[in-house]
Amino acid sequence: MLEIALQQPNFVLSISCPDRRGIVADVSRFLFERNCNILDSQQFGDSGNGRFFLRVHCLSEGGIGLPWLEREFAAVAARFDMQAQFFDTARKTRGVIMVSRFGHALVDLLYRCRIGALPLEVPLIVSNHRDFEDVAAAANIPFVHLPMTRDNKAQQEARLAALMEENRIDLVVLARYMQILSDDFCSARAGRIINIHHSFLPSFKGANP
Repeated sequence: MLEIALQQPNFVLSISCPDRRGIVADVSRFLFERNCNILDSQQFGDSGNGRFFLRVHCLSEGGIGLPWLEREFAAVAARFDMQAQFFDTARKTRGVIMVSRFGHALVDLLYRCRIGALPLEVPLIVSNHRDFEDVAAAANIPFVHLPMTRDNKAQQEARLAALMEENRIDLVVLARYMQILSDDFCSARAGRIINIHHSFLPSFKGANP
């Protein structure tokens, strides 16, 4: 049974493209013709900017691997001017957690990762303070102190970008990180940064909005 499961890649196809008729039909047909069973599908059309978003969770029952599916799907993506990505659900997302002086979100994330509730691998914790260096040590995760000021922001963000490259980071998780990342840093990583703690930033800037 295990051998059969390993031959059936479980994956997510994520799509963003200009909204028009026929997208769901062509994507579904592509998957059906390649023996991929759709387990879950979510879609959203944004009338404000004319974009269409689709997320399809599939099982490749024919045993076709993701590299081949990606190559085959290129023609569909070109036809609809899609930004399309295939994600192997067996591979955990590699995320850097960034935190400042309140650690409840950080601790909760680490706990959920430890018990398997989140498919997240955390190779690095970054902070502009040293308050939670001991939490990182207890979890056996490298901790990097990047104090951020108005004068050194560009240099520290460049160092953060280098750390992301070195550690093959997929996602930046802001867990009560009380600094505003620059437009240049964010635009270069569109769709790869998430703020999981509600706040009034950036409308009301500062630690006590």
